[in-house]
Amino acid sequence: MWTLDALRWQVCQGEGRDADPSAGIIAAQSVKAADAVGRETRGYDAGKMVAGRKRFIVTDTPGLLITVTGCAASVQDRDGTKGTLLGMYLTLPRCRFVFADAGFAGCLVGWACGTLRTTLSIVRNPSRPEGATVLPRRRAVAGIADRTPRLARHYEREPVTSEAMIRWTPLAL
Repeated sequence: MWTLDALRWQVCQGEGRDADPSAGIIAAQSVKAADAVGRETRGYDAGKMVAGRKRFIVTDTPGLLITVTGCAASVQDRDGTKGTLLGMYLTLPRCRFVFADAGFAGCLVGWACGTLRTTLSIVRNPSRPEGATVLPRRRAVAGIADRTPRLARHYEREPVTSEAMIRWTPLAL
């Protein structure tokens, strides 16, 4: 049976890299939820104007999934990230550097450093944006959800089932 760790090991060995990454990338994605999704696990993300769920995804720098956490879309990025970073810490204790966007700035940076001894590096937008730009290293996380249309909307009643669907995505390629 394939696991994410076994898949990561095989890919990294094939590329001549260490199988245990030392850096990761985190992003939050708000996704619409189907009517079958219970109200207690849905929320409204006012920033992105999405009613549904939010998922926090951590990948290594090439884009292989490390961990994912799902919650109501109304949860702030800084609050929902703590469980995700803790999951990363328990999955890959050597991974001590995480790239994040400005939505994760603030007291979360100090919490990650003090509690998990992990550096949370905030990647800022360019000073003069010219059209839509993808921040450095962020494309790896977005690629997880882009691999299958099934992840464009949440259909499962429980967030853990949605998390499992994301975990299976790299295995289906």
